[in-house]
Amino acid sequence: MSIIKTVTPVSHDLGEFTVRRAVPSKECRMVGPFVFVDQFGPAQLDLGSGMDVRPHPHINLATVTWLFDGAIDHRDSLGTFSTIRPGTVNLMTAGTGIVHSERSPMVEREKGPSLYGMQTWLALPDGKEEINPAFEAVSDLPWIDGDGARACIIMGELWGERASTTCHAETIYAEIVLQEGGSIPIDAEADERAVMLVGGDASLDGQALKLYDLVVLKPGEAMTLSSRSGARAMLLGGEAFQTKRHVWWNFVSSDRERINQAKEDWREGRFAKVPGDDAEWIPLPDGEPKTVSYP
Repeated sequence: MSIIKTVTPVSHDLGEFTVRRAVPSKECRMVGPFVFVDQFGPAQLDLGSGMDVRPHPHINLATVTWLFDGAIDHRDSLGTFSTIRPGTVNLMTAGTGIVHSERSPMVEREKGPSLYGMQTWLALPDGKEEINPAFEAVSDLPWIDGDGARACIIMGELWGERASTTCHAETIYAEIVLQEGGSIPIDAEADERAVMLVGGDASLDGQALKLYDLVVLKPGEAMTLSSRSGARAMLLGGEAFQTKRHVWWNFVSSDRERINQAKEDWREGRFAKVPGDDAEWIPLPDGEPKTVSYP
């Protein structure tokens, strides 16, 4: 069997759009370096409304934002301002610590924003958790075509092409668009791989996929993703981590004490501010959210 595990994400209804979280979950703590996998939309928001994620901190991870539709303004404590749009990947490396906000652009609010995409976090590998914060927006990404399929390589190397996006650990990440009757091979090289169907219908080696489920694939086995009427899917994974990672709120680290330090730093205002968006911020959660540890 090509699929060894199926994760049905937990859905969070935010009013005008839904966020579906597949990782972390009881069924799946990591897929390669991916420690957090959210899918949101598709949604059409009301005129004048929009997404507003106030400034909040991260440590010891990298965030990856990828859109199918819509736009998001990103600001961070490095002084970065970037409008995320389909076809461009935003990679923000937190390292020692970074603060950022995500909001719908004003021009989008005026026409009623659309939102449809992926938000993922990557754990930084041993020896790189405390690297300097950094940001990059990469739009010159390789696309491959064939057999009724088109795929964009967002991170890593797939189908003989490599994206220029920085990889702190061995990572694969791609968007796959299948036409009616289209198919594409899923390579077997990565230690861990998973596929999420985010639109249409598709199957892996004849096994039907359910919309928004994350299916973890058998290691070392090549397979084929195909569709009868057209589909969009995400392929993600990479090297298996051997050292446990802990997750608390927006913090990821191999060291629990490092997370406690980050909590105190945010509570006491020791993180850097976000230029142009520092009037408000997200406070630490009330109480003590459960710390999740994995693998």
